[in-house]
This record gives sequence, structure tokens and C-alpha cells, in this order.
Amino acid sequence: MSDSQPATFRVNTRDEVVSVLISGKANYMNCNDFRVFLNQMLACGRKQFVIDFAQCTGMDSTFLGILAGTAIELREAESPGSLIVQRLSERNHELVANLGLHNLLTVIDESTTAETGHGRTDYDPLSEGVVADTRAVLESHENLVRADASNQNKFEDVISFLKNQVDSKEG
Repeated sequence: MSDSQPATFRVNTRDEVVSVLISGKANYMNCNDFRVFLNQMLACGRKQFVIDFAQCTGMDSTFLGILAGTAIELREAESPGSLIVQRLSERNHELVANLGLHNLLTVIDESTTAETGHGRTDYDPLSEGVVADTRAVLESHENLVRADASNQNKFEDVISFLKNQVDSKEG
């Protein structure tokens, strides 16, 4: 699967652990339904998530901000939960580490034998829908700063631009 092909998100919610398999490149153009899905699962009280990146060819900061926001919400909950990411490529692992998300997420490598959904085949497709709106992209980037304050310098221009876009639409 090439980097330019849209990502697909397949999910399994039948067990206690919500499992997600990502194929392709996850970015602002295709991750809105994924964000909505995670928010619905959190609203339903789901606390354990495993995201499998074995087929993920890349991701952008908007997608990483969705992961950060979910992990923060799980940690701040009255009854904390966990967000596990597994089978990251070297590049995807580097992206997670460079933004400090490895301190917020549980990163599992190939050598770990914990029961995490690895090898699962019973996924359902997540509907493919609309591109995330400007406010959702802004929130994703703000989540990255909440996850690690050192990300402020990396994303301050993006956040400022997006805030201006949101303000001009609302004003």
C-alpha cells in the first residue's frame, strides 16, 4: 500500500479491549471518523484500547494529536484506562517518540508477548467520512502540547494559524 492511499481503520469492539487496525497513512484528511469513534467509545465507558500499526505507512500531527487527546482523557479519568500502540514501524515509532507521546501511550514492540489483539482477524470497517474540521485539527495540535510542553515550539505557528481560522469562521 503506497503512502498516498487513504488510510482505512478497522475496529473490533466485541471484547473488553477496543482493537483498531490501521492500514495506509493516517492523517487529517482521513482520521475524523477515527476521532469520532474514539470519543464514542470513551463516552460509553470503554477504557482499554489497542491500536495496531503493522499496516500503517505513516501518520501526521493531527492523527498523533487524536492519540494524545485520547490517552490524556484515559489517564485523567476517575478510573484510568490505557491506550496501547503496537507494531510501529521505525519511522512511526520515531514520530511518537519525537513528540513525547511514548511517555503517555504504552508502546509495545514485536518482542512483547502480551495479549493485545495482535493476530486478530475479526475487524469491522470504520465508515469513511468527512475530513476533520478546523476546530478538530486545532484540538489535535493542542493535545500534542498538553501531552508534552516541548511541543509548543514545534506547533505554535500551526496552532496560531488554526486559531485564526476558527476565530474568523465564528466571528
